[in-house]
Amino acid sequence: MRAWMMYSYDGVDNLRLAEAADPLPGPGEVVLRMRFASINPADAFLARAMYPAKPPLPHILGRDGVGEVIAAGLGVADIHLGETLGILRCEVGVNRWGTLAEEVVAKAAVLAPVPAGWTPEEMAAAPLTFLTAWQALTQWSDPPAPPATGSVLLVTGASGGVGVASVLLAKSMGLTIVALSRSAAKRERLRQLGADFVFDPADPRMRQDAADALAPRKVDLAIDSVAGPLFPQIVALLDRGGCISVVGRSAGPVPEFNTGTLFFRRNRIGGVSVGDYTAEAAQAAWQEIVRRLAGIGQRPVIDRVFSFEDTIEAFHRLAEGPMGKVVIRVAG
Repeated sequence: MRAWMMYSYDGVDNLRLAEAADPLPGPGEVVLRMRFASINPADAFLARAMYPAKPPLPHILGRDGVGEVIAAGLGVADIHLGETLGILRCEVGVNRWGTLAEEVVAKAAVLAPVPAGWTPEEMAAAPLTFLTAWQALTQWSDPPAPPATGSVLLVTGASGGVGVASVLLAKSMGLTIVALSRSAAKRERLRQLGADFVFDPADPRMRQDAADALAPRKVDLAIDSVAGPLFPQIVALLDRGGCISVVGRSAGPVPEFNTGTLFFRRNRIGGVSVGDYTAEAAQAAWQEIVRRLAGIGQRPVIDRVFSFEDTIEAFHRLAEGPMGKVVIRVAG
């Protein structure tokens, strides 16, 4: 099979399209002939040794994808050859070879059908970002549950994959949504997707304008994929008991953060890791995600579909900051 092989930890520009051995399924596993894959910032971080996982080389990136079942291992039931299935959260693309290949092996327990009305491209685009957004939204209660209807959610990097997923899921939960994006065109698109207020995080008046728009309310929950100098501004907008779910750090380290700003409002900061999902938990969360998207008449947002041969160009597009997900057509 052809695959985009990673031979070093020198970044995605050094991936090489090469021949690799066709995979074989183990017990409880299936082989998918890939049709579409999507890429995530975590893939680029892993390729630069900036991610906790350090798989042996050569490696194949790619965590999301949709393909046709072409083989099944011992013990696989209720999955049939020729079915088109998508991959939910698992070790594919992390500690085992991923979806930027013509074939991939995955455990049957983490596969799911394409939801009714969705295209295969949309299914390939959705699982990692929507499961991440779901955890970010629900992790602050035990057991995990959506915020109360009417709560105020702030989303940084709102035009990215997790950002768009957060806006759509928050809309299904009846939250008041504040979305941040530097692009005027993307801010308008976020309004169309359901954001109640949109602001430019680079505007020196952003914090005051957001506070004025929300008054007398404040932010109950923020989902932050940016970090950097913006982070203290997000903390300042939190209400008493407000929380921040941290899903990324595209703007780098947070400078000179005064932890004292957390004290008297009992604010909390917590990381998000979809790696904590078991196969069963991922399936349950995924079913709820699909149900909620159907309830508001929305589907995953795709920025652009690239050919398999243009995978490195697709990573360049991802680095530019797309509106939604970047997808790769592996096979026709």
